[in-house]
Amino acid sequence: KMSGFDNFNTDFYQTSYSIDDQTQNAYDYNNAADPYNNRPYGNYDYSQQAGCGSPGMMQPQQPYTGQIYQPTQTFTPASAQSVYGSSFEDEPPLLEELGINFDHIWQKTLTVLHPLKAADGSIMNETDLAGPMVFCLAFGATLLLAGKIQFGYVYGISAIGCLGMYCLLNLMSMTGVSFGCVASVLGYCLLPMIILSSFGVLFSLQGMMGIVITAVIIGWCCFSASKIFISALAMEGQQLLVAYPCALLYGVFALISVF
Repeated sequence: KMSGFDNFNTDFYQTSYSIDDQTQNAYDYNNAADPYNNRPYGNYDYSQQAGCGSPGMMQPQQPYTGQIYQPTQTFTPASAQSVYGSSFEDEPPLLEELGINFDHIWQKTLTVLHPLKAADGSIMNETDLAGPMVFCLAFGATLLLAGKIQFGYVYGISAIGCLGMYCLLNLMSMTGVSFGCVASVLGYCLLPMIILSSFGVLFSLQGMMGIVITAVIIGWCCFSASKIFISALAMEGQQLLVAYPCALLYGVFALISVF
């Protein structure tokens, strides 16, 4: 049987390929794939590395002229003035941005102190509450010096009076008025009432002299307020109609100062 198997193996496929040829071909393939495999590392020719590729494949590189961590600048940054439109020196002051203008406050104060002076409607139509808050605080402080703690009444009556005058002036005027403008005008015209409360610190206002001074101060306040409202709202010929509710409001403040 073994002799029959050997004959079958020999007759199965006839070829001239031998095992020696396979070993030789494998050795040649390894040498062709890696020609530097058998070359020692010390004898490696690095100058041939750049010439391995074709000249068309490798592009010449530009030499780097910058510094480490400092790349070359490819754009020009815009100046701060061009970005923001203007420098910080051209910006308005902080108090003016908050609506506090000392020049306008002084002009409004002079308008109240001088009843016969013509009022500037453009200035009086501004919503300025810095001066009125200071005058209300000063009025309460002078009452405190006279032994009367009436801060709550001062601010409460002021808020109710401003609301009433706001409704009344919007019904009487054609252009209309804002609540801030009404509060600003009534607050500035409270300045003569501070003079009355200052007199109350020095002497009593419950006598005949006190009644006369109180009447003059009330007329001063209502005349200044009505003049400013007429000028700001273009309500010619209606000053007496505006002065009457103003006199009622400032009369309440006068009663607080006297009693």
